Amino acid sequence: MVDLTVNFDTLHQLYRAYMPFIQPAGLFVATTEGHFLGQEIQIGYRLPGSTHVNELQGVVVWINPLGASGGRPAGIGVKILSDPESHKHHIEKLLSRELASGDLTCTM
Repeated sequence: MVDLTVNFDTLHQLYRAYMPFIQPAGLFVATTEGHFLGQEIQIGYRLPGSTHVNELQGVVVWINPLGASGGRPAGIGVKILSDPESHKHHIEKLLSRELASGDLTCTM
């Protein structure tokens, strides 16, 4: 059962949500639902240009509360536990040009 679903419609949205500093991989999911650090969660996500919904199991490792500094959206950072290298490969393949960007993300 998927707890949260997110659609990344653009590469910019995906770039802002990707958390390369989480090892082996992580994604930020905007949400105002209450979550806690260490909570296990099922996420469904769709990458830009795709109709396929990828599913992952993860654990909450980051929380942006409502009113977070820098105008960052409320939500959670999820460390990917299920097949992280595959998720990381697909995301980084799409973001290959953006990963060196200095643009702000949803977390840092």
